Amino acid sequence: MKTVVIASNNAHKVSEIADALNFEGWEFKTLQQAGIESDPEENAQTFLENARIKARAAHEAWGGAVLADDSGLEVDALGGNPGVFSARYAGLHGDDEANNAKLLAELSDVPQSSRTARFVCTLVFIDEDGSETTARGTVEGIIGFEARGTEGFGYDPLFIPDVLGGVKTLAEVTQQEKSAVSHRGNALRELKKKLLNA
Repeated sequence: MKTVVIASNNAHKVSEIADALNFEGWEFKTLQQAGIESDPEENAQTFLENARIKARAAHEAWGGAVLADDSGLEVDALGGNPGVFSARYAGLHGDDEANNAKLLAELSDVPQSSRTARFVCTLVFIDEDGSETTARGTVEGIIGFEARGTEGFGYDPLFIPDVLGGVKTLAEVTQQEKSAVSHRGNALRELKKKLLNA
């Protein structure tokens, strides 16, 4: 059995990753489940470098295979913001309601045609031998004018992906529908392909 530690304590994220990387003989654990305390400062300017910071810190603490991701929302009308600051856009880390409120306020005068955005996810996988594999996934869409739906988290209630017909937010579809088109789902599919061909 190969245990891969996900550099996160988000059980929801771990189950999504386990579903996507369903290699036989692999099991996935959160940092907490592996008994690891790792909370490095994510002070890089890119999603890739932030994911790498988390992956390297977890690999040092664990010594085995680890997977880290960094993801966020890039809004064209805001010059790519919130970007790497997505989780702490309004100041407090992980305050989804405040982050969404700030985003809507900043886009209050922006017409629908200019509300284009994308979710980005970058993954860094470090294997037991220290070798690194990276993958990136995106999903394009627009930012709605109000929060809709209860299924997602983060900016999901505001993000309307093009690939779902430009009608529903990511919080108005099932987890299965979301994974089929999401930035993390796309990044995981790319990572799986790279690992299979390694």
